[in-house]
Amino acid sequence: MANPIQQQNTAAYSAQAAISFAVALGAMVVGIAYLPVGPWVRAFLAVGLLYVVTSAFTLAKVVRDRQEAGQVTSRVDQARLDKLLSEHDPFKVDGV
Repeated sequence: MANPIQQQNTAAYSAQAAISFAVALGAMVVGIAYLPVGPWVRAFLAVGLLYVVTSAFTLAKVVRDRQEAGQVTSRVDQARLDKLLSEHDPFKVDGV
């Protein structure tokens, strides 16, 4: 049985994603902090930003979990097919 190729992210890709997230979050925090509005509006925008960030993490987790579940299902199906093929004898004659 051939093992499926596992996709691995490089360290550079992971670092780029983390730095990009940090820069975007930092820019939003600085933008909200220096916005010329009252504290209630600033607090509302900060809570909104927090909600967007947590929702993004949740969505990423759901997508990852769905992909992993699909990989497990395909592995089980592949194992069943391999078992059937290994047990099948094309030269066996039934009823003789």
